[in-house]
Amino acid sequence: MSEFLGTAVLLLLGGGVVAAAILPKTKGNGGGWLLINFGWGFAVFAGVYVAYATGGHLNPAVTLAKVVGNIINPEVELSAGVPVTGMNIAIYVLAQFLGAFVGAVVMWLTYKTHFDEDCDPATKLAVFSTGPAIRNYGWNLVTEIVGTAMLILWIYVSGYTESALGPLGVAIIIVVIGNSLGGPTGYAINPARDLGPRIAHFVLPIKGKGDSDWAYSWVPVVGPLIGAVLGTVLAFGSGLA
Repeated sequence: MSEFLGTAVLLLLGGGVVAAAILPKTKGNGGGWLLINFGWGFAVFAGVYVAYATGGHLNPAVTLAKVVGNIINPEVELSAGVPVTGMNIAIYVLAQFLGAFVGAVVMWLTYKTHFDEDCDPATKLAVFSTGPAIRNYGWNLVTEIVGTAMLILWIYVSGYTESALGPLGVAIIIVVIGNSLGGPTGYAINPARDLGPRIAHFVLPIKGKGDSDWAYSWVPVVGPLIGAVLGTVLAFGSGLA
């Protein structure tokens, strides 16, 4: 329930800021890329606090990073007092995907009348899931790998610093990644954040919604998982974690 609610809050607020910025006739229409990045950063901030009891993963890539960390150092847990077991991993990931789906549905209900307005179907899809500015699957995959690796490296390293900024620090690094590395793909850096809402887009009766772009859907799933492994290996291999 902790991971489910936290991820639902993440997608409600994160998807909500995108909806406010790009859907027709909203008061935030035209807010731009910086509004979206800061909105997502503070959506993560809120979601991590909601899911504090389980460490606020909200992201299968973070959960995978903890699993890889446990292989390297058996003292690493999913969260304090939550051991790395097959059952716990499955519960975390299932809750994250379900939470992302439900959060996206609630976001759609909130902006229902704006989704009913005429606009490019790609704009409506962009509220739910990411898409590349220039479609090149190989290089789009690289972007997602690098962005997620930076997130995971920061999460591991920050846990060993005296400042221990916690959820606020995670919010800041999300904004930084969005501003610096998010331009090519919209920076999913989270399989649940992209696939859960994409499925919601597919099943919801959204007026004029168009295709859910399944051809691209594997990139924001595979890229973050590879990035999670890379970021973990960098953190431990460099001696910083």
